[in-house]
Amino acid sequence: MTRVTTQSTDGEDAVGDSLRDSVRDSARAVSASGLGAPIGSGARPVMTDVAQRAGVSQKTVSRVVRGEANVSDAVRERVNAAIAELGFRPNAAARALVSKRSNAVGILTPATALYGPSAELLGLERAAGRAGLAVLIASAEGGDAQTVTAAIRRLVDSGVDGLLMGSLLTSEGVDETELHGKPAVVVGDPPEGMHLPAAVTDQKAGARAAIEHLLTLGHRTVHHLAGPAAWHSAAARTEAWQQALRAAGRPLTTPAMGDWTSRSGYELGRRLAADPDVTAVFVGNDQMAIGLLRALTEAGRRVPEDVSVVGFDDIPDAEYLPVPLTTVKQDFQELADRAVEMFTSLVDEGATNHADHHDDRLIVTPELVVRRSTAPPPASGR
Repeated sequence: MTRVTTQSTDGEDAVGDSLRDSVRDSARAVSASGLGAPIGSGARPVMTDVAQRAGVSQKTVSRVVRGEANVSDAVRERVNAAIAELGFRPNAAARALVSKRSNAVGILTPATALYGPSAELLGLERAAGRAGLAVLIASAEGGDAQTVTAAIRRLVDSGVDGLLMGSLLTSEGVDETELHGKPAVVVGDPPEGMHLPAAVTDQKAGARAAIEHLLTLGHRTVHHLAGPAAWHSAAARTEAWQQALRAAGRPLTTPAMGDWTSRSGYELGRRLAADPDVTAVFVGNDQMAIGLLRALTEAGRRVPEDVSVVGFDDIPDAEYLPVPLTTVKQDFQELADRAVEMFTSLVDEGATNHADHHDDRLIVTPELVVRRSTAPPPASGR
């Protein structure tokens, strides 16, 4: 898999130009040998070598390489055996020129090192690689509509086949005409005004599972340390927290609004730790939960004997904390796999009319992982 990262500099357009120039140059170099890679001083095998070894025409080899159906099983087996014996590798750039595809996907991602978006991006890169796609990445610093639009333009101008749009921060509408008819799949809930297919984690289902777990343990209510409201995932988790408590007839408190970091969890957690009525806290992500755990420890509040804590994400460190963290596990790789499957299907269909697919949603349900940070409340908190 190839990864090319675009950056917000004057050299951004050069990325797309370089990709297109590479395709043209490679195609010229192999024009005499079909889709094979050119023979250089190392005598790298080309399509003519495969055709000669298999006793077929170059056109037949080309059909096998492209996976076309109008080749008999016996001939296909013979060609594939010759490919394996010679170590032949089709030239991707030339194939792209012939197929009118770049076999590349643009990934639009928020400019952040936070665990969720980073794990999502890694999952998308892995899934794209398994699908045989090169990856170009553009980050949307700040996440406002203007910045997102500029990032979309960078990717589209680079000649990708379409876009995978990661956890966008903007709630503003983005003009879909900027896609110029290229297929796009949103990973997460699309921003308001964007009607695109999406692979979505059911954030509300995960939050409900956390609240129901705490209420089942006997807690009178559940406090919430929330992520920033501008994030769709944070807003969905907060809404589900409110709905679950209302449905159970439990008192609601004002959520504490953090910024996803352990520091914000710690600072806001100090206030929660000082309130003796707090016996259970649902935290918008695991990193803020780590800060809360420190604040509770410093205040002499034991977890889970005095206060139960549930996080969200299931970061790799969650089970190795001094008190292993009960949390809602998001499967970022499964989400990425489903998103790439949707994308490749759209590309194969030649789908440019997004209206035919804007209601398509593939839902991935998160899982509550119960560890040692939750327990029934102390007798006084029942």
